[in-house]
Amino acid sequence: MRSLDPQAESLNDRIHRDNPAIYDLLSAKGKAVYFPHLGIVKQSADARGKAIDATIGIAVEDDGTPMRFHAIADRLRVDPKQSFTYASSYGKPELRKKWQEMIRAKNPSMKATVSLPVVSHALTHGLSLAGYLFVDPGDVILVPDMYWENYDLLFGLAYGAKLSFFNTFKGQGLDLDAFEKGLKALGPKKIVLLTFPNNPTGYTPTEAEQEHMVRLLTAEAEAGHRVLVLADDAYFGLVYESGVARESIFARLADGHENLLAVKIDGATKEDYVWGFRVGFVTYGSRGITAATCSALEDKTAGALRGSISNASHLSQTLVFEGFSAPDYDTVKKEKYEILKNRYQRVKAVLAANGKRYADAFTPLPFNSGYFMCVKLAEGLSAEAVRQTLLAKYDTGVIALGRLIRVAFSAVPEGKIEPLFENIYKACRE
Repeated sequence: MRSLDPQAESLNDRIHRDNPAIYDLLSAKGKAVYFPHLGIVKQSADARGKAIDATIGIAVEDDGTPMRFHAIADRLRVDPKQSFTYASSYGKPELRKKWQEMIRAKNPSMKATVSLPVVSHALTHGLSLAGYLFVDPGDVILVPDMYWENYDLLFGLAYGAKLSFFNTFKGQGLDLDAFEKGLKALGPKKIVLLTFPNNPTGYTPTEAEQEHMVRLLTAEAEAGHRVLVLADDAYFGLVYESGVARESIFARLADGHENLLAVKIDGATKEDYVWGFRVGFVTYGSRGITAATCSALEDKTAGALRGSISNASHLSQTLVFEGFSAPDYDTVKKEKYEILKNRYQRVKAVLAANGKRYADAFTPLPFNSGYFMCVKLAEGLSAEAVRQTLLAKYDTGVIALGRLIRVAFSAVPEGKIEPLFENIYKACRE
């Protein structure tokens, strides 16, 4: 077996000394990875500001600015040094600090110490980094049975994990009994992956449901198990009903127990409508987590990132940071939220007005947030057949998932929402 690099050993020693449960949760790759501070990165940092710098692997113009094509540069109102050059593998420092401040502003009850977010290449990459650091082949990950299918590729295929499913709904809420049963069935290393608002159903736990889940997870940690909770917060903040949890479950778990590590994987991608910019974040929290452990986890995350994509887009990070810093950011964000909320309310109204008529074709699953909602088709109906009929005869596209149809109301103007459901109904009747 290959011995660990001394830099990895140093990080492991820091984590094990201060927070041994977090060390136990690391995968073999997580224990082995490190950020190469002693190599090219350090030597380039040593030369920064020198009159002659022949260290960094970029090309520069004679005036010292990054070499670039004007056909590209002329389309950008951004300093070339903030767009064409490499960003740090950790991400832009000012963006990391800003996002940490925003996490606290969005989760005002969170008083726990958390790490400085590391910038990933959006949510999917952030989830992959979590898999790299914490998932070994054969590990079991508990997820709701209504889940984003990319988890199969991210954790099953890429890291050899097995997904274990709990029933998502009981009545009009979460099946917390199924969640508890699934959680207890896991081994001494318990990995739980939760996304709220849920993709595909658009459901976020009520405040009481979230509190119940926190109690169950904390109880497992109190029993001596090592618990890892991955909070996929892709659609965070898009909650449309009162009584629904408005803070991330991460905020409740970041100070939950010494044996529980919460990982917040989020980003500007969907929260701030910059899907193609690919800017996400990975943040860690645990009761008693020290600054040294936070720093070590940041180093390991940046090392895994450097060993895969090197760094996230500098231009995207710069644009996102400037967007966050704009004086009208909060106003515009509220305006966009209201558009989505109005579409959500229109869906609710259409379903309420036509529920009895639609009942022989489909029934809606619980939803209260996010981009999506789902309808469950009546017995004997094929979602794929309905989808094909909608495409061929009704000029309408939806996603088929077994006996479910997923509707992205986020992508449908308010005036087209009633025709959308009428088309689904007619396709079902056919």
